[in-house]
Amino acid sequence: MQKEELYGRRVLINQALPAPFGLTGEKTMDERGRWVTCRRCNARLIKERVRLPSGAYYCPVCLNLGRVTSHDRFYHLVEPNQFTSPTNPCTWQGKLSPLQERVASEVAAGMAAHQHRLLWAVTGAGKTEMIFPALTGALKRGERVAVASPRVDVCLELYPRLQAAFAGVPIALLHGKNPAPYQYRQLTICTTHQLLRFYHAFDNLVIDEVDAFPFAGDPALLFAAHQAIKEGGGLLFLTATPSKELLQQVHQKKLAVSYLPQRFHGHPLPQIQTVLVGKWRAKLTKGKLPNAVSVWLKQRVTKGQEFLLFLPHVADLAPVARALKENLGAVKFMTVHASDPQRLQKVQAMRERQLSFLVTTTILERGVTFPGIDVGVLGADEEVFSTAALVQIAGRVGRSKERPGGAVTFWVQENSRRIEEAKQQIKSMNRRARGVSK
Repeated sequence: MQKEELYGRRVLINQALPAPFGLTGEKTMDERGRWVTCRRCNARLIKERVRLPSGAYYCPVCLNLGRVTSHDRFYHLVEPNQFTSPTNPCTWQGKLSPLQERVASEVAAGMAAHQHRLLWAVTGAGKTEMIFPALTGALKRGERVAVASPRVDVCLELYPRLQAAFAGVPIALLHGKNPAPYQYRQLTICTTHQLLRFYHAFDNLVIDEVDAFPFAGDPALLFAAHQAIKEGGGLLFLTATPSKELLQQVHQKKLAVSYLPQRFHGHPLPQIQTVLVGKWRAKLTKGKLPNAVSVWLKQRVTKGQEFLLFLPHVADLAPVARALKENLGAVKFMTVHASDPQRLQKVQAMRERQLSFLVTTTILERGVTFPGIDVGVLGADEEVFSTAALVQIAGRVGRSKERPGGAVTFWVQENSRRIEEAKQQIKSMNRRARGVSK
């Protein structure tokens, strides 16, 4: 083990092993009465439910990061910020619009002051590019910075973009599917689960898609975010669809806010078209798709127009795939979902235009960009599609200057309040965007 591996980290080592570098380990759990609390994820557990035959207690909540037991120890070294940054770390040659520049300046000033801030910008507003000046300033100051997301797909999209934008800065990429060993870096891109491994490491932490599953509503991951930053460290949340809890924090002045209702190319968000198709699953049992869906699909395959087709549940993927093969013949497509072992490769194949389309669950609702696509959602009225998810799905369309528009079609069995709310949100954002353009 290298000493750098302990900087700003909590490294778990079995008590029977020798302590690295002569350090004194700290306990992994706090005991009080009939409860134990895990110091890694802050889970409060009933002793009798988590007792092992050895008499030790373990934490089932953060088990996927390696089992924490009360017979283990955490080892940690204070983050020393041992970095040599380039004089001009940002190599990005792009240009921000005047509106983007205004927001980027607010964010950079907030990061310099280690504020807690929300960057609320519509899908396709260029949130990543707008944080470049803030990251540049932090790197120049010798700060350690992380950009985290709840989704692996988002991290894999951010990594090459930040590599290109900060070509002289070594960047660590951390997620559960990455076999590469941990490396100490000034700039880290990681899933929010990986934050559970850090302790007072970052001067500034950015969390992209903060309202997305699994970060949203998971107290362990929120605890990890606050534990990963230094005392007095900065925290920047990015999203197009902030939760009520985030907006309440803004209202209570606990979070500063920067707002941008306009896409980077200045064109409006595409409107949602809703089409009633009746009981579509009954048709699937006969190997058929609703006629309106078949027509939409064939039009795009004939024109060579790439698209995403969203479905409510993993169980819907196989019957829809069979129907698609029957309807569309030899066109190349794949199905993908969160637990798919080939998920990352399939998404990359779509990025590289090896596929005409992907059939997916909500796992691709946000954070991934395929320029110039259309989007269809079969069963958009089902409860799995929240209002925020529907807005995010619609936001996959029109994300390039070359094709700033496109089709967003929802096929439904019946009208849905969530769909109407999504439509109203998009109309409201477009109305605000027109206001800031004047």
